[in-house]
Amino acid sequence: MKQFMEAQELARDRRFKRTKSQNTLLRSLPDDVEEIVRIFESIAEKIRERVAETSLEAVYDDLGPGFQFLTASGGRQSKNERTPLQLRLQLHGIFVGEIQALEAAGRTLWDFPDSPWAFTKDMARQCWDEARHVQAYEKLIQHAGGEVGEFPETTFLFEASCHTDPALRLTGVNRCLEGLACDAFRSLIDYGKNVGDEIIAQAVDFVLADELTHVRFGSEWVKEFTRDDPERAKRAREFQRETERAFSFGSQRELAREERREAGFSEEEMDEIEALSSDAPKRETLVRAAEILRDRHRARKKGEAVAPL
Repeated sequence: MKQFMEAQELARDRRFKRTKSQNTLLRSLPDDVEEIVRIFESIAEKIRERVAETSLEAVYDDLGPGFQFLTASGGRQSKNERTPLQLRLQLHGIFVGEIQALEAAGRTLWDFPDSPWAFTKDMARQCWDEARHVQAYEKLIQHAGGEVGEFPETTFLFEASCHTDPALRLTGVNRCLEGLACDAFRSLIDYGKNVGDEIIAQAVDFVLADELTHVRFGSEWVKEFTRDDPERAKRAREFQRETERAFSFGSQRELAREERREAGFSEEEMDEIEALSSDAPKRETLVRAAEILRDRHRARKKGEAVAPL
């Protein structure tokens, strides 16, 4: 079996539609409403192609190419409310993330066969956990009235996290990706409790307990793999910043500090992660740009003239 598999080689059945990630574009956006509108109108057709034949196609047709900023606002990490679409979209995104986390842990077992036995055992435990998480989130998608494959999949999480150095692989997958999951899951648990949905609250709470263990695996094994190698430890820290920056966008990060602290993150690390999104466009900028994109999109559908920006 091939080692160090590329993200595009990950197999899916016909229910899934895979699209290219927009994260590189999103991270490069300026904090400028009119410029964001220009950029998204220039790639509107590509965005529509990405969501064609998924549940987001109708959303695009209604809201235009900036729809993701409107569907994300009020959702994502909100502890109090989500529309049915926001909830299904988030659950489906996490479901796909759990599949890719399972694949990443499995690849780690195969890609680094000379690792210590204790490390191999931890990664095998993580594979078992991730398989259960995939099943749990598939059930939650059904509970929310959705279905597998209703939203497109990107391989961004797998691409951003996997590395050919095991220390950096664990930094990306176990500390960054699993740390991100801790934040999202804590928000979902609070949301479930606030709206009286005990199925979501309890199921996600069970999964979160495993995620803490996975982050600890990363924290402990990165220290072990970089012991007495300050240069490698420095590369791991730099890769962590790079990966966390890729996950930070639009000032939308709200860290689950208690859970991250328990999993081995220092206060300094958490402060740094929260600061990473400060260079990205503000949420208010993105929402305002999306509103303008929506109004211009609807005007074009009616055959009305749209003034140049």
